[in-house]
Amino acid sequence: MNLVVGVDIGNSTTEACAARLGPAGVEFLGSGLVATTGVKGTSANVDGVEAAVRAALKTSGASLGALRRVFVNEATPVISGLAMETITETLITESTMIGHDPRTPGGAGLGVGDTVAFGELDGCSPGDEVIVVVPVGVDFAVVSKGLNAALERGVELRGAVLGNDDAVLVANRTDRRVPIVDEVRLVASVPLGMRAAVEVAAPGRTIRTLSNAYGLATVFGLDAEQTRAVSPVARALTGIRSAVVVRTPSGEISDRRIPAGSIELRGETATLRIDVGEGAEAIMSALERITPLLDASGEAGTNVGGMTASVKENMADVSGVDPAEVRIGDLLAVDTFVPRDVRGGLAGEVALENAVALAAMVRTSHGPMRQVAEAVAERLRAAGAEQVEVVIGGVEAEMATRGALTTPGTDRPLVVLDLGGGSTDAARADRSGSTATVHVAGAGDLVTRLIAAELGVPRDLAEQIKQAPLAKAESFFHLRLEDGTVQFSEDPLPPEVFARVVVLGTDALVPIPGRQGLERIRQVRRTAKHRVFVVNALRALKQIAPYGDLRQIGFVVLLGGSALDFEIPELVADALAPYGIVCGTGNVRGTEGPRNAVASGLVLAQAAG
Repeated sequence: MNLVVGVDIGNSTTEACAARLGPAGVEFLGSGLVATTGVKGTSANVDGVEAAVRAALKTSGASLGALRRVFVNEATPVISGLAMETITETLITESTMIGHDPRTPGGAGLGVGDTVAFGELDGCSPGDEVIVVVPVGVDFAVVSKGLNAALERGVELRGAVLGNDDAVLVANRTDRRVPIVDEVRLVASVPLGMRAAVEVAAPGRTIRTLSNAYGLATVFGLDAEQTRAVSPVARALTGIRSAVVVRTPSGEISDRRIPAGSIELRGETATLRIDVGEGAEAIMSALERITPLLDASGEAGTNVGGMTASVKENMADVSGVDPAEVRIGDLLAVDTFVPRDVRGGLAGEVALENAVALAAMVRTSHGPMRQVAEAVAERLRAAGAEQVEVVIGGVEAEMATRGALTTPGTDRPLVVLDLGGGSTDAARADRSGSTATVHVAGAGDLVTRLIAAELGVPRDLAEQIKQAPLAKAESFFHLRLEDGTVQFSEDPLPPEVFARVVVLGTDALVPIPGRQGLERIRQVRRTAKHRVFVVNALRALKQIAPYGDLRQIGFVVLLGGSALDFEIPELVADALAPYGIVCGTGNVRGTEGPRNAVASGLVLAQAAG
C-alpha cells in the first residue's frame, strides 16, 4: 500500500490528511492543521505545506521516508480587503456640551442655573440660581465648605461641575442634595455666565431629560428649529448616568454628513455609481441589479478607493499579472455604528456615528500552483522523502464536496458552505456529479472588524469576543453567564474581573474594558455575525441554487474555521429552515468535524481513479 497525503491550502489554514491506498481502498491514518504561510496559491505556501504534511504523518505514526505522493488542491489566490467609512459626524463647538459618565457622580436629579466659577461664588446674591464650576486641585473639604456657605446666604445652588474625582465626597458634605458631575477633564474650558443644566441619575439608571431633544427644549426654552439643531447632543448623551449641557449663544451644534466617497460597480450590461453615504442597503441593491459583477472601483482619495486599489495591487503582486487586468469579483456592504469622539466636548464624549463597512474580494486563475508543487517536492525530498511526487489533485470545489459527503447523513444534491476568514465560498454537487461554485466577499475578518468598531475595543479582544460566550463576574466566587445560568468557583476569581463583563476564554477570563453591559456586547456580536455570515450564506446559495430557488437544495454542510463557532451554525441553520434545507456543521469522515474536507476529498478522488 502507498502512503499518501492530501493537502488543502486555504486562506487562513493549511490542512492535511495521511492515508494508505491499496486494492482494498483507502485507510485514513491521521491529519494535521497549521497556519497558511503567505497568500494562498503562492510560493510562500511551501513552509506551511511541509509543516502540515509532517503534522499529518506524526499523528499517523508514519515516517517521512515512506511517503510516496502528496496531492495538493488547485489553490487559486483570493485576496480580500476591508474599508470603514464614517458617514455622519457630531460636531459641537464653543464648548456646548459635557456628556459625561463618571463612575461615581454625586447627588441626583436635574439642576438648571447659570455657570459660576467657584472662586466667584462669594459674589453671588441670594436667589441666584447657579451651577458652580470647580477647577482641578481644589480640595473637596474646601469645595463643600464654600457650597454650604453660599446656601446659608440664600444662593440657589442647582448643581456643580468638578475637575477632580470628588463628587461623592462633596455631595456627602453639602447641606442640600444637588446633582454633581466630576472628572471633567477640560473643566477650565467650561464657559461661565451661561445657562446650563446638570443631570445625575440614580444608581442603575440613565439620564432622562438631557438625553431627550424635547427635554433640552423644555430646559432652555428652544423653538422647533433650535430643537432640531440640538438633537445630536441628546443622541450623544443617551445611555449615560450624568451629563452637563451649557447653552452658548455662539455655539454651533450640527450633525453633518462627511463625504464618504463613491463606488462604481460594473456589470455585463450596466455600470452604476453609488455614494457610500447612501448606506449598505443601497450598495447591495445596486450590486444585485448588475450581477454578475465584473469589476468595482472606489473614488480616489477615500477609504473605499484605497481599499479597492490595494486588493488589486496585492493580487497583481502575488499572481504576476498587470494590475490593470485584476478585477474585483464581489463585495459586501454592511451598515454599522462607530463610536467617535464628539468634537467640542469637554470630557471625552463619544457618539455612535453611522458608518458603512465594505469587504471586497479579487480572485485570479493565474495561481502559480505548478511552481508551488515543484517547490514542495524539492523541500520534502531534501527532508528525507526521496521518492515523493507532488501532484495537483483537482478543482477545490469538487474536492470539498467529495470530502463533505463523508459526513454521516448527507447525500446529493448537496451544497458546501466554506465559512473562512476573508470570503464565504459555496459549492454545489448534483446527483449527476457536476459541481458549481461561487465566492462572495466577507467572512470572519469582517465580523471581527465590526465588533471592534462598534465596541471601540482592540482587534485582538474583538476576536476573542467573537469566539466565546460572555459572563458577568457578580462576586468573587460566581459568574452569571450570558444565558442566565450561574457558574460557581471554588477559588476566588481574579480581582481585575470583579463586577466586569468577561469573555470566557479557553485559558482565562478576559475582562472587557469600558462600561457597556453584557446584553449590549452580546447584541453587537450576534448582529455582526448575522450581517455577514447569514447574509452571505443566503447570497451564495441563491446564486448557486438551480434557478435561484433555495428549495432545490437538499443539504447544506458548513465547513471551515468559522463553522466551529459556538453560534454561527445556529444562525445560518435558522435562516435556512423555512426552505426545508437540512443544514449543520460538517463532520468529515465522521471524525474531523468541519475541517479536512478538501484534503480528504483529494485522497478519495485518487482512490477512485
